[in-house]
Parts: sequence; structure tokens; C-alpha cells
Amino acid sequence: MSQNIKTLSFLVEGGKATAGPPIGPALGPLGLNVMQVVKKINELTQEYAGMRVPVKVIVNTENKTFEVEVGTPTTAALIVKELKLEKGAHQSTKEWVGNLTVEQVVKIAKIKIKEMGAKSLKAAVKTVAGTCQSMGITIDGKQPKQFIEDVNRGVYDEIIRKYEGEAA
Repeated sequence: MSQNIKTLSFLVEGGKATAGPPIGPALGPLGLNVMQVVKKINELTQEYAGMRVPVKVIVNTENKTFEVEVGTPTTAALIVKELKLEKGAHQSTKEWVGNLTVEQVVKIAKIKIKEMGAKSLKAAVKTVAGTCQSMGITIDGKQPKQFIEDVNRGVYDEIIRKYEGEAA
């Protein structure tokens, strides 16, 4: 990699990055238009409003150009947002603090699928269900282990297939 390339990582609230710390002070000395960078970050993270999102700004210090790469919030953060909870259960095997619909699980799976490296949307759905298990969240009124068994048996194939072609 060229020594003219600098990569800076930030954790920002979706759609609410500002030119203040930590972004402004880190980018200012590199000669970039900080407001341009902030605008781009906010544009790319607005769908994650209310969540903290990992962002990388890759700067070419020679020609003063930049790229912004946006990560995704954790699966747990997406579940908490979807259910408008403060956090998961204290004892996830004994208490259930929320219930996701199958559609909500599929929506989260679509957001996370690339990062998970899942081979299919069905596999990503089961991974999200595993996170639900550790958080004390039921799915479709069922404990996540039961939901995963039903997914394996094809109970939700039609719903999953319906979402497969859509962009996240």
C-alpha cells in the first residue's frame, strides 16, 4: 500500500456525524474538506439512525481524495433497534424480553449477510436466530431453537424466498 494512503476508523451515530471530534481533528490536518467527508458519511449511514456504525475513511493524502466505507451495526444492535428495547435479557435462557416477526429476522439477516459470510439468506436467518437465543428474544412466538428447527424443516421457506431477491 502506498504511504500516501491513510485509513481512519470512526464509530458514528448513523446520519449524525459532525465535523467536531473525532472526525474533524483527525481529517483536518490531511487537507481534506471535512464537511464534504461528513456529508458523505451521513449520506451513507442515514439508514442506521439511532445506532452506532463503524466507518472507515480512506484518504489519498497526495491528491486529497477520499472514500468512505460503512460497516454495519452488530446483529444485537439491529435486534434491539427493531424491538425498541434498551438491551437483551439478563438471563437469556430463563427470561424473554421481546418477540421478532419472521419478517424482522429476515430484514436483519439481509443487512448482515455479507458480513456473516453466510452462504444463503436461510443460513443468515438462522445466525440471527442464534443471536436472539443469547438475548432472550423469541421469534414468531417461539424460542429461537424451535424457530431454527422450523427453518430447517422448511416452514419459513416461502417467506425467506420472498425477501431473497430484494435489496437490504
